[in-house]
Amino acid sequence: MSRFSDCFLLLFGQLAVGGVVGLAVPPFEALDPGFYRSSAGIFLGFALAFLAGKVALVVRGGLLTGASTLELAAWTTFTVALGLYVASLWRESTALRARSFSAALLLGLLALTISALRFRVGPWLGPAAVLYPMGFVAGALVLGAVATGMLLGHWYLIDLGLSIDPLRRLLRYFVTVLVVQLGVVAVTLLLVALTSGEGASAVARLWQEYRPLLAMRLVLGPLAALGVAWMIHRTLRIPQTMAATGLFYIAILAVLVGEMLGRLILFRTSLPL
Repeated sequence: MSRFSDCFLLLFGQLAVGGVVGLAVPPFEALDPGFYRSSAGIFLGFALAFLAGKVALVVRGGLLTGASTLELAAWTTFTVALGLYVASLWRESTALRARSFSAALLLGLLALTISALRFRVGPWLGPAAVLYPMGFVAGALVLGAVATGMLLGHWYLIDLGLSIDPLRRLLRYFVTVLVVQLGVVAVTLLLVALTSGEGASAVARLWQEYRPLLAMRLVLGPLAALGVAWMIHRTLRIPQTMAATGLFYIAILAVLVGEMLGRLILFRTSLPL
């Protein structure tokens, strides 16, 4: 049960890290600081929820290993850095804002890498040591991109004179990370299948027992999200930001369904899809 909870709890951490990356996409000077205060505060909430869940799982398990200690320390420092960034948005200290944001970005990617390696199958020097962090980070970027796009779409209801360019920029970023995620999934399956031992067995099990689950993960997740992204692109050509924001809601549902199916595959096969 602990591993099952661990797999799905990961979504909160990925949302927090991906959200921080997503905030770096639109130019800061083009948007009101209020957008960053509210959005970063939401992503901080996801980070706190993830950290509280990890602590609860460790307490429930009653065993604090070296790996879990390192993971908790990494996520704690990320959460603290993100909290400092949120606090800096209410002050005029540009230096603190830049340093805390950079720290949160780097520490978040590091924490996600450490979590990914805990699920790794195969030797440390094998391809899984690189592919697992890539898979976890790709999922985080997609979650962060779609969530930031939806939050920015709502900001157009507040700042009526805001240029459409930041939202278009976020949409291009969203499409890019979706394509990257599909590429990472394909490369992961191919390279892990070519290894011997646990990795190859996991891919064989996925193909023999969970082939429909893999198809659903791809069709209902990134492929469906790409279709919605095309609709958002067409809507922004009008331009109609309210309709685009509504479509971002649908895109979030597609991404979340895909990522939840991916976490189920992770639980069943230990593959980071």
